[in-house]
Amino acid sequence: MKTSYDVVVVGGGPAGSMAAWETAKGGASVCLLEKDRDIGYPVRCGEAVSEGIKQFVDIKGSWIAEKITGAIFIAPNSISVDLDFPSEIGYILNRRIFDYDLSRYAAEAGAEVYTKAYVKGIHKTNGHISGVILDYLGEEKIIKSKIVIGADGLTSRVGRWAGLKTQVRMKDMESAVQYSVSNIDLERNKMIMYVGKNHAPGGYLWVFPKGNRFANIGIGISGKYSKHKSAKTYLDEFMASEYPHAAILTTMCGGVPIPKPMKKPISNGLMLVGDAAHQINPMTGGGIESAMQAGSIAGQIAATAIKKSDYSEIFLQAYSDTIWKDFGKRYEKYYYIKQAQEDLTDDDLNSITDQVLSIPLNKRNLDSFIKAIAITNPTIKLLRLLI
Repeated sequence: MKTSYDVVVVGGGPAGSMAAWETAKGGASVCLLEKDRDIGYPVRCGEAVSEGIKQFVDIKGSWIAEKITGAIFIAPNSISVDLDFPSEIGYILNRRIFDYDLSRYAAEAGAEVYTKAYVKGIHKTNGHISGVILDYLGEEKIIKSKIVIGADGLTSRVGRWAGLKTQVRMKDMESAVQYSVSNIDLERNKMIMYVGKNHAPGGYLWVFPKGNRFANIGIGISGKYSKHKSAKTYLDEFMASEYPHAAILTTMCGGVPIPKPMKKPISNGLMLVGDAAHQINPMTGGGIESAMQAGSIAGQIAATAIKKSDYSEIFLQAYSDTIWKDFGKRYEKYYYIKQAQEDLTDDDLNSITDQVLSIPLNKRNLDSFIKAIAITNPTIKLLRLLI
């Protein structure tokens, strides 16, 4: 580990690895610092993505636990809506392998990757971020850099140390629990999603197949409901009812952030990417693809900034502008729709199901559901202007 690099990336998830990869490809020296022992572990998500990741990488068979060709939505009245994906397909990933390989791509491009590297502060020079302070294998080190890319997840400490508001309000957090289970029978190529007060008030419950008789089964519910009945209780009741003979192999729990994306995830010498910049789809809680997109853009801009010797916030504004145009503005719209969706009653959700069932199968998609929400609930008709 050297004492100086052009760029330091903090965090070895998809956002961080993409940022390090693109920075290295652009000719800048870069190191990637991951606090855990292994990149890709522990897994902290449902692992679902779309074919959109193909714009960044060629998909490897070892990454894919299951291909998804459709979805089934279960309304509170138990009526189901089948949704076939007419053109694209989705994937349930093996995140441990996927994340690890992304970091390998960064290393092969020239990035230096270090695990068990715990960043505990940032270094500043004349108001500019100019490096990080870390513990590495029991020894404190200072690494100087021209740019720091913070990919350190929810409520990014790197961003907070730089003076950015990275905290997520409690109203924008969902309580979540997920089990990895075996010994269950289900349709392998379709994800299942349950909504309604009985299953997941203010959120949804998911069943993501991961191969033969194996799945991720989880729940995310609004924080305002979880104080009365925990997400784990809802999930345990569902498991007892629907999959009483399932073997629970792993358990994950925590908060799922669903805030608006940050409009200004930058400072002099700093860019935030992925969860650190709140770049999560508020409707689904998914953030892998947007993290990869943000990391890729940040890495390219960082490499250009090094060539031009300009690490100012003004120059890095190009990153914010590009992100906002690519998906940030759309995610902000989804945030308001999500807020409205949390107030829907079970009768509203059943009515939405009826609306979507009236749509021909080959024309059903996420936008169909969003439009049905806007039509069904008269208090949010203005949301139609956002779609």
